Amino acid sequence: MDVRQLRYFVNIVDYGSLGKAAEKLYVAQPSLSQQVAKLEDDLGVPLLVRSPQGVKPTAAGQALYRHARLVLHQMEQLRQEVREGVGAESGTVAIGFPTTMASVLAMPVFERVRERYPGIRLQLFESMSGYLNELLANGRLDLAILFRDTATPGISALPVLDEELYVLGEPGLPARARTCALAALADVPLVAPGVANGLRLLLERTFAREQVPLNIVADVDSLPMLLSVAQSGAACTILPASALALRAPAERPKMRRIVDPTIRRPASICWPNALPVSSASLAVRRTLCELIEELRASGVWTGIELRETGIAAG
Repeated sequence: MDVRQLRYFVNIVDYGSLGKAAEKLYVAQPSLSQQVAKLEDDLGVPLLVRSPQGVKPTAAGQALYRHARLVLHQMEQLRQEVREGVGAESGTVAIGFPTTMASVLAMPVFERVRERYPGIRLQLFESMSGYLNELLANGRLDLAILFRDTATPGISALPVLDEELYVLGEPGLPARARTCALAALADVPLVAPGVANGLRLLLERTFAREQVPLNIVADVDSLPMLLSVAQSGAACTILPASALALRAPAERPKMRRIVDPTIRRPASICWPNALPVSSASLAVRRTLCELIEELRASGVWTGIELRETGIAAG
């Protein structure tokens, strides 16, 4: 087993296809298949399941994939530190943003890092928090913002903020009302992300605890669609204020803060702790903390409270 074989295997799993991986790596597909066969022979277990739809890793293949990504990441760090010196801010940093936070934070991070650290190449991912957690655990991300405030095995967490949730749309309140009591949302038609989404779980638990009937009429795993439904008046939705950051004021649904009780969720900057944190990742982490503080102070990012200890520690 060598580093080249590990790189080949990671690309095959990432692309889900021997042909696509061969094209990306500029390697003949038969040669790629031969390298996989050598790996399987060396380890004594099958690593891939082949089908007309492509290839997927077996349980053993998934274990190899996780370790291989860590090894390749460490090799890249080694090269950068030898070339540039320990502490140099250069190399690739992959960051994952939940969809609602990407709206307000991703572009400022891109601009600030490009301006301040030209040697850092960013990879930006936008997805649901649960999938970002999976990517972080598999070593595909260096940093991610996740909705939690505690560390888990293999993942460190730096709590940086708590965000409030708002009802978007017209739940039948007076037009001038700026807040909405949770009880006023009893049986109001709502659209929300699917049952596996962390926000959906938070809503279900909160409504159940307060004994308020929750009436979700459709599962919608698309932020633009959630906002469009709320804007149309067909149903309401519940989201943080950051969800509206990229929407023109004329296209924003009415937004009211939920009270009695307020609904908050914590957010942390997270990173895998299986390997030392590179100076580039540390620089981006500090930039994230800096920008979160600036965006709140300027009023661009509303509806959040900073965890001062976490922001200072970033």
